[in-house]
Amino acid sequence: MISGIERLNILERLRQLFGGNPPRVQAAALPWRKKGADVEVLLITSRDTGRWVLPKGWPEGWETLAETASREALEEAGVEGTAADDEIGRYFYGKQMPSGLRWRCEVAVIPLAVTREAKRWPEKKQRTRRWFPPREAAQLVAEPDLSRLLDAFEGNPREIAA
Repeated sequence: MISGIERLNILERLRQLFGGNPPRVQAAALPWRKKGADVEVLLITSRDTGRWVLPKGWPEGWETLAETASREALEEAGVEGTAADDEIGRYFYGKQMPSGLRWRCEVAVIPLAVTREAKRWPEKKQRTRRWFPPREAAQLVAEPDLSRLLDAFEGNPREIAA
């Protein structure tokens, strides 16, 4: 049986072979904090279905992926912090557009060490935010590749995010 990543790689090769549109790249923040000896990650609910997701969005202007992840974390989850220079991995999902079409999106996951949580933020009334142990968060998200990234984050986030 092939893994989700292998399946996506095969699909990506087929897309390239037949000239389909490339996936659109988004950046996601993986907000995290230490709580005592434990690590917690922050998930938010999506606006449309209410499922658990990471804050993510499209780069604007000349933003780096880390800058995009930081901006989205503040807008969608009301958290600020220090974004890692590098992503810890990527996952794919199909974004449902208002037209009914689905865009294939590739999401770069950027760890964000949270230093401040706002009481009010732009999307507070549209989303719920909650801290989880990484393993529990991994079970709550719908995307298998994101689940694996969250599960791997359980150990030492400073090493993973370095």
